[in-house]
Parts: sequence; structure tokens; C-alpha cells
Amino acid sequence: MKHYPVVELQGDGIGPELSAAVHRLAERLPFRIDWQSIDISVEAREKGGKELYDRAVKAIEDVGVALKHPTATVKESPNQVLRKRLNLQVIHRPVQTIPGIPTNFKADVDLDVVRIATGGTYDDPGQLIGTEAAVSLRIIEKEPCRQAALFAFELARKTKRSVTSSSKHTIQKVTDGLFESVVKEVAKDYPEVTHRVELFDALLAKLVLKPQSFQIVLVLNEYGDFLSDMACGLIGSLGIGASGNYGFDKNKGIRVGMFDASHGTAPDIAGQGKANPTAIFLAFALLLYHRGEVRTASAIKNSTLELLREGISTPDVGGKLGTVEFTDEVAKRVEKKLIDPSWTSKTIRLHADKLGADKLGKA
Repeated sequence: MKHYPVVELQGDGIGPELSAAVHRLAERLPFRIDWQSIDISVEAREKGGKELYDRAVKAIEDVGVALKHPTATVKESPNQVLRKRLNLQVIHRPVQTIPGIPTNFKADVDLDVVRIATGGTYDDPGQLIGTEAAVSLRIIEKEPCRQAALFAFELARKTKRSVTSSSKHTIQKVTDGLFESVVKEVAKDYPEVTHRVELFDALLAKLVLKPQSFQIVLVLNEYGDFLSDMACGLIGSLGIGASGNYGFDKNKGIRVGMFDASHGTAPDIAGQGKANPTAIFLAFALLLYHRGEVRTASAIKNSTLELLREGISTPDVGGKLGTVEFTDEVAKRVEKKLIDPSWTSKTIRLHADKLGADKLGKA
């Protein structure tokens, strides 16, 4: 039996229930996950301080992958600290319409947001100028732009999709202009990939009016944050998305990957068995795809989404199942798919390539 070491970063609120759900699902897979658990909840961070982050970072760098549960932001954001410490430069968030999830938006969305994870104003705390003004420094660096562009175009090549880079380069001529110039250079090495540029404000409007026109959207840090949440709103929930966060080596290959659910800690339902594990299952699928277990990753993703389409889900999206019951339903379907030889070619072709880019070659 194969073994895969995975660092698991424990969190707050519903984090322990999501962890238990992932473990329950993993026990039914045809390989073993060797979990290395590190608690980075608020209480653990208050006790462990910088040394706790040191231990987490070393473990992730040694293993190469981590599954992170939701954490509360108190004093600092663990996501931001880990992204900086691990030099995670790219965030990939797939967003798809899921039939069965109530939404006010009727058109189908099938979007991959590729976001630069560093820079912009998010890395600058700002400074007061006297009592009547404030300033924030916005820094855009070439290397993260290049890594994100490589990731986006490599994903486009693998999935036969187009890339739209978006910014406000006509106004932010130096910073956003630098980003677009780097993207243009990378695009030259992918002549088979359709690439176009959209101003970010226009992109938001066009995405609402005609979402099928956009497939992979490549954006700077702040824009990616706004776009990801808006896209999740269009499909009906901020709580059913997952992200891959990637750091790269000198050869442009993925050095480390941290995978997480996009939702928060939901303290109001913590400990009640109502937590929806959809997002953490999709994050786990991204992790397994990255590790080369494409068939199992696709089985997890498809089984989870099939249940949601059929209305078999947790109460937050209109279902009646608790966390454990929903997990067991997912596990049953995963097992059934993995023993069905006729399932592989059809489903992998339709769905597995939407799970993420597992390895980038040199540009």
C-alpha cells in the first residue's frame, strides 16, 4: 500500500469536525495518508508563538504538502503568515456552478482564478500622515507575476482553456503595467493558448453578463481576493470553494503546496455536527491531484458534487445530513467509483483536469 505524508494544520471553530471528516474519508481510500498534525488554533498560537510557526513551516517544507483547516484571525492572519514564511506566490481557486446549491445567479460559472499571493497593498500595513491622511505602499514584483503567469498558462495548456489577465493597467500604469508586461512575455511561450487582457472593472461586469466567456483569469493580489469572493457569491456560497497555494523552486517546479477551504471557522455551529465538509473535501482532492492520485482525486470531487446536485447535503445548503452522515455518503460513492473500471476514462476526461496543475515545467 502506498503512503503519502501530509501535514495537517488544525484550526478553530468547525476545524476539528472537518479534520475528523477528512480522516474518516481517507480511511476508505486505496492508499494511506500519514497525517502529521500541527495545531495552529488561536489557543495554540498564543502558547507557541513564533516557534509554532517555525515548526509548521519546517514540516511543510520537509513533506511538500499541507492541508489547512479554517483558522480565526486574532492579531495576525495565519494564512498571511504562512504564505509569507513559505514564500507561497500563487493561489489557485476553481469556482464552478453546482446544480442543487441555491443561487440568485442563473447562468453557469466555470472559472479558475489564478491570483498572485503576495504584493499589492496587502503586504503593507499603511501609515498615517498627520491626522487627516493615510498612505499605503503598493509593490508589484516581477517574479511572483512570472510564477502566476506560468501556472495559469500551464493550466490552460493542460485543460485546453483560455487565459484572461486583468488589471487596471491604463490607470496604474507602472505597477499593473509591469504585471501585464510580464504576462505578455510568458504568453509568447504558449502560442496555442488564447490570451486576452481585460480592465478589472469591466471584467467584473462582463463576468456577470456573460460568465461563459471567461475560463482562467489571472490577477494581482487584491483583485484576486475580490474576484474569488464575487465568483463564489455567483455560485451561491462562499463556503463550498477550495484553494491551492503554491511555492516554487529555482526550476519553476512546485516546491510546496498548501491546500485549504475558502470559508471561515463558523463558530456558531462548532461542535454541533452540522459543518459542511464540501470545501475541505475539494481541497483534499486538489492535494491528491497534486500528488499524482488523479483518479482518486476525481472520485472525491465528483462524489461530493453529485450528492450536492441531488440535494443530499448538510443543512447550510438545504440538506438534512450531519457532517458524519454526509462524509459516509461521499466515501461510499468514492469506493464505488474506484472499483468500477468503466468509470475512469469517461470521468477523468471530463473532470480531473479541473482540479489543478500538478507540476510546472520550465517556461
